[in-house]
Amino acid sequence: MNKKSSSSKVAADKLVKNIRRKTRQTYSAEEKIRIVLAGLRGEESISALCRREGIAESLYYSLVKRVP
Repeated sequence: MNKKSSSSKVAADKLVKNIRRKTRQTYSAEEKIRIVLAGLRGEESISALCRREGIAESLYYSLVKRVP
């Protein structure tokens, strides 16, 4: 009985992982540049910008590091 529940948990985890992978939002290079430039302009705080764009602050800062 214990083996069956662990195998169903693994199957459920794989299903959730596949759903998240397929629904993950991707940004084009133009969108990334637009977001970074909006943050560098300083018209609004980074946290407000990230809330408006629907991204995590850590993603914003990783985008900033990639800009040469």
